[in-house]
Amino acid sequence: MNIYDFDKTIFHPDSSATFFRYCLRTIPAAVLPTLPRTAAAALRYRKGKLGAKELKQQIFSFLSSVRDPETLVDAFWKKNEWRIGDWYLKQKRDDDLIISASPRFLLAPICEKLGVSLIATEMDPHTGQITGENCRDVEKPKRFRASYPDALVERFYSDSLSDAPMAELADEAVMVKKHRLFPWPK
Repeated sequence: MNIYDFDKTIFHPDSSATFFRYCLRTIPAAVLPTLPRTAAAALRYRKGKLGAKELKQQIFSFLSSVRDPETLVDAFWKKNEWRIGDWYLKQKRDDDLIISASPRFLLAPICEKLGVSLIATEMDPHTGQITGENCRDVEKPKRFRASYPDALVERFYSDSLSDAPMAELADEAVMVKKHRLFPWPK
């Protein structure tokens, strides 16, 4: 099995940020009222006074004003599917697994279209609230092993050294920068 991070790995740039900008353009009445609190949360996060989970929940808080988030996500992917790297599409296998900190509701439609499995942050698409932990750093291998206790990982692909805990599970790890592949740094 090969495992891939999603954002800045097979999709460039970041799907959550791209989705937020898409929503700002297409449904500004839902997003604009949340911007002051989101900007304040981002500042607190940069200062180390707010966790990534709390920041993500604030960023996605506009979802409480969205009547049909599923339709919004489908429209987003129609405009942004092209951002998935050709390098990935050429080597994609049916047993691939995407593991991401991005919300499951956002990535599930594209993973289904690609025919691959997904482990991601569990977020309510109607409120932006996260259930459990944000799926990042050490949470990724924890969730992976809970779902695939005996799986062998041939290759792991990521853009970030914060994914080192996942990289350690693989026979080979690959660093991805703007759809270019490099050996994992030692």
